[in-house]
Amino acid sequence: MRKISIIATTLILGFCLQLSQAIAGDVTSLRGQHDLNEASKTPVVKHWQDDSKPILREYVQQPPLIPHTIDKYQITKNHNKCLSCHSWSNYGESGATKISLTHFSDRDGHDLANVSARRYFCNQCHVPQNNVKPLVENTFKPVEVIRR
Repeated sequence: MRKISIIATTLILGFCLQLSQAIAGDVTSLRGQHDLNEASKTPVVKHWQDDSKPILREYVQQPPLIPHTIDKYQITKNHNKCLSCHSWSNYGESGATKISLTHFSDRDGHDLANVSARRYFCNQCHVPQNNVKPLVENTFKPVEVIRR
């Protein structure tokens, strides 16, 4: 019985290996056909835009985009750098957008005194923007009603 089990496992693993190699043959990298170990040209440094006005949204329920860099912002279970400007107690002084009321309710809809744990890690939904060439062509058209 053990011998049959070993043979069956070997056959299944062999099939999976062949299948993964066949699938991988169709995958192409966004960086092109360059080997990772190959010495490449000097990397292009992307320049973040400076703090700016809030960025217009493109669709209903889109999380606001971050109009500044967040490099070295620490967000851990004990500390959230974003809250030093965007919390309800600090937004007026900093001139930042305050956190939405939606961030103060748990998954059951109960109101909380502090930011909900499910909304505490800001960069799960909110992302900084950079003025660079898109990796993939995009034909998305924004919802005109929000643009007004």
